[in-house]
Amino acid sequence: MLIFDYYPILFPIVAGLFGLIIGSFLNVVIHRLPIMMEREWQQECLESFPQLAQDPELKSQLAALNKPFNLNVPRSRCPKCDTQIRAIDNIPVLSWLLLRGKCHQCANPISFRYPAIELLTAALCVVIGMYFPADWYGVALLFFTFVLVSATFIDLDTMLLPDQLTLPLMWAGIALSLFHISPVSLQDAVIGAMAGYLCLWIVFWAFKLLTGKEGMGYGDFKLLAALGAWLGWQQLPLLILLSSLVGLIFGIIQLRLQKRGIEKAFPFGPYLAIAGWFCLIWGNDLTSWYLTNMLGM
Repeated sequence: MLIFDYYPILFPIVAGLFGLIIGSFLNVVIHRLPIMMEREWQQECLESFPQLAQDPELKSQLAALNKPFNLNVPRSRCPKCDTQIRAIDNIPVLSWLLLRGKCHQCANPISFRYPAIELLTAALCVVIGMYFPADWYGVALLFFTFVLVSATFIDLDTMLLPDQLTLPLMWAGIALSLFHISPVSLQDAVIGAMAGYLCLWIVFWAFKLLTGKEGMGYGDFKLLAALGAWLGWQQLPLLILLSSLVGLIFGIIQLRLQKRGIEKAFPFGPYLAIAGWFCLIWGNDLTSWYLTNMLGM
């Protein structure tokens, strides 16, 4: 990484290009990971209750579940004409523009969300490259960003926060502190993970005991625990405040657009992710500004 010391502007550029490429892969993760989870649940159910597998319809379903399905297999295909996506059609953003947002075979529209996620991931990586040096921690923050982008859109689509994302993210934050790669001490990372989980766990059970309803999912606890491990326990008050404000504003807008009542559930994970990424970049500056200008400290 010596070249980045001589030419600091290169790191944001390289990070942005890397984010653009990985953003294309994140589209696959966002689409397939919830399906993989559902298939795993179905397979476990059928294996736990073998009598169900005697039903002809369930037999065919079990046979379908035994076919390989992961992030690599099968190859991506057009959902309308089933034509395999060509390698040339997988160039981030550029392929979508050249194809004019349509399948090359049947002209079925390709959602603008795919290039949007690629551009968003690239933009976030550029910001990381501008605010952090090209060291191991800076590279780790790129992957931190990738996980948050994936978790955000999966939660928006399915209201699920996969353990495959949140738990490795939490352990990675603790490991970075353990090996002194992260500026957060190991003690602060561990306390941050514990406090992050317990904060929402306590809110969950208090709300459930008072109303008899579940106000949030366990995935939210694990995501906040992961953010606590990366940011340290000191950032948790600001993180919770920001995520609550963002969640309140955008949650109401989302429910209004969907013409659903305020009592309907909406995903909280995306707002935790947004607030966590914001705190990573500007959390210390915001806290210092507040203490200096609002409290006169």
